[in-house]
Amino acid sequence: MYAFNYHAPKTVRQAASLLAKNADGKVLAGGQTLLPTMKQRLASPSTLIDLNKVEGMSGIEQKGRNIVIGALTRHAEVATSSVVKAAIPALAALAGGIGDPAVRNRGTIGGSIAHPDAASDLPATTLALGATYVVQGPKGRRSIAAKDFYTGFLENAMAADEMLVEVQVPKMNGAGWSFQKFNRRAQDW
Repeated sequence: MYAFNYHAPKTVRQAASLLAKNADGKVLAGGQTLLPTMKQRLASPSTLIDLNKVEGMSGIEQKGRNIVIGALTRHAEVATSSVVKAAIPALAALAGGIGDPAVRNRGTIGGSIAHPDAASDLPATTLALGATYVVQGPKGRRSIAAKDFYTGFLENAMAADEMLVEVQVPKMNGAGWSFQKFNRRAQDW
């Protein structure tokens, strides 16, 4: 095992500052992707910034024509939210089928989106739904349309010192939907 520094900031500003000061630092919330990647020695950050104590980065609320979901909101909360079920039933259904109960109760919507794995369900779904992602870094917040966020294989439009703080998804307004999942075997890459 290798050594790394560990920080648990309490505000988005503190987390962004730590990320800006640690060029190869990584943010951690659910750890569903980062920890296995570290175990396989595919990532070895010098600093881990644990977002779990950061206030204001989880929760679901309706704002105008959008449902705003904090990046630290767990998949299980998205799946069971009456607000999401009413306004974006496709997203609620998808979130209810992510991984197994342990993954749904630990993994976050922000982690799934910020790690742009083409095999992940949430990036494709939020892209199809016309979502906007709000990121924050030391220079402040900015919004990135989902269609502009994914720039290549495991690459996104966030700067190295930015982190995803919220996801804004337009309401479906009664639109029909279907989600077909290709199930891989456990541990497939």
